[in-house]
Amino acid sequence: MKATVLIPTKNAGPSFRTVLDRLMSQHTSWPFEVIVIDSGSSDGTVDLCRQYPAIRLHQIAPTEFGHGRTRNLGFSIASGEFVAVITQDALPVDDHWLTNLVAAVEARSDIAGGFGRHLPYNSASPFIKRDLQLHFDGFAKLDPITKLDDPVRYAQDLGYRQLLHFFSDNNACIRKAVWEKFPYPDVDFAEDQIWAQRIIEAGYAKVYCDAAAVYHSHDYGVIETLRRSYDESRAFRRLFGYRLCPSFRHLLAVTAHTTVRDLRYARKIVGARAKWLVLAPPINLAKQAGYYLGSEWSDHPFVSRLSLDRAKKVGTRVL
Repeated sequence: MKATVLIPTKNAGPSFRTVLDRLMSQHTSWPFEVIVIDSGSSDGTVDLCRQYPAIRLHQIAPTEFGHGRTRNLGFSIASGEFVAVITQDALPVDDHWLTNLVAAVEARSDIAGGFGRHLPYNSASPFIKRDLQLHFDGFAKLDPITKLDDPVRYAQDLGYRQLLHFFSDNNACIRKAVWEKFPYPDVDFAEDQIWAQRIIEAGYAKVYCDAAAVYHSHDYGVIETLRRSYDESRAFRRLFGYRLCPSFRHLLAVTAHTTVRDLRYARKIVGARAKWLVLAPPINLAKQAGYYLGSEWSDHPFVSRLSLDRAKKVGTRVL
């Protein structure tokens, strides 16, 4: 089989039907399969999947879930030569998403995997829409195929290193033969970027496919922003040595800068909602506070309770 689409789920919600319908309507010149690995949904996600005879549903206990571990399980049972990995809230923009994504990875034999653009949902805040566009426009302006061609720069230039190992398995495709040599690490965060770092350092290339886009965005509240930023910062410090917010002064400076930027941007938008202006300062503060705590205080037993991934793993509530 040419390709497998792999989706980990847990309480995917009613919008997941739209995702599955879009996947089932993909136009390809070759056969593909869809595998859903569910880790304890209680909202009807499992029953929904059973309404699609073509879907291969695999169920695991919530305690067995791991971002890398569960995806590795999916790869191990996938029949496809290429495995497209998305999340339950990522909606392919059209019926050619899978064809475009697989074609990009298949273009050269040294390409281990690729990722596509994320587009905001209509309901997203103007700040999320702006940031997503700027982020992926940056990749669209570069050569789509990247490879480690300057080891000295890679060792010394943090920006270059981050560019080479950026990867997002919210919308990605990996050559299964490469995964067999380099499976996902069993970690709670950044499994996709660790994988990309390993294949880049092993001499493989990765590709960006702007034509294979999904709708994928989140407008998190203040508390969830704090917790997610904490998890991201803690993981990046532990796994890559990055300090996303190295000091309290940095926290205050970046919060002030991003808040002024957002308020100026909001004033330019016709019909800007008051809630965007009200939420911008606390959201920006929560983000930087999470980065600071994850970078500098992650070993503190009380601070570690902020971890959203930890709470999900043990099935408890935090805060």
